[in-house]
Amino acid sequence: MSSLPLSYPLMPRLLLSATLLTSCLLAACTPPSAPAPAVRPVRQDSDIIAAIRMAGDKEKSVISVNPLRDPGVAALQDVAVNDERSGRYDEAIAKLDQALKISPDSPDLLQDRAELAIRTQDYAGAEKLAHRSWELGPRLGPLCARNWQTIVEMRLHANDDAGATSARKWVQQCHVEGIPRY
Repeated sequence: MSSLPLSYPLMPRLLLSATLLTSCLLAACTPPSAPAPAVRPVRQDSDIIAAIRMAGDKEKSVISVNPLRDPGVAALQDVAVNDERSGRYDEAIAKLDQALKISPDSPDLLQDRAELAIRTQDYAGAEKLAHRSWELGPRLGPLCARNWQTIVEMRLHANDDAGATSARKWVQQCHVEGIPRY
């Protein structure tokens, strides 16, 4: 009844061993794959905005330009701040857009609007608004630092390390040392 050779139970094991050996040899012969690109951690929009505002807060330049505010614009800007704090970003944007209709070349309004653009994930718009704010603004002091930190953050978000490095240099140029007094 048993016409199978005695070594039959060894056949499946030999076949498995040969398959494994072939797989190992093939794996050793394949060229190494390119290293995976470094994955940049995704930053939350609130962290990006905090970094931008911190750049302005820590800028203790001898020059700080604070233009007179139109009372109507100031009221809209104040309501926009409250809307943003409450998480009503679309309403805050609407208020700043109204204020920009009254005062379209206001650097501080443009920068505030850039920061709200980040809240709604309009990163390209945020960078354009920050750059426009810088063009119209004093190019020194806290507002300048916020402008360029916005550009830094948007370049980082776009994975443009060279652009971010360049923008960081501009953040530093916003500072003006005072004359030492003894």
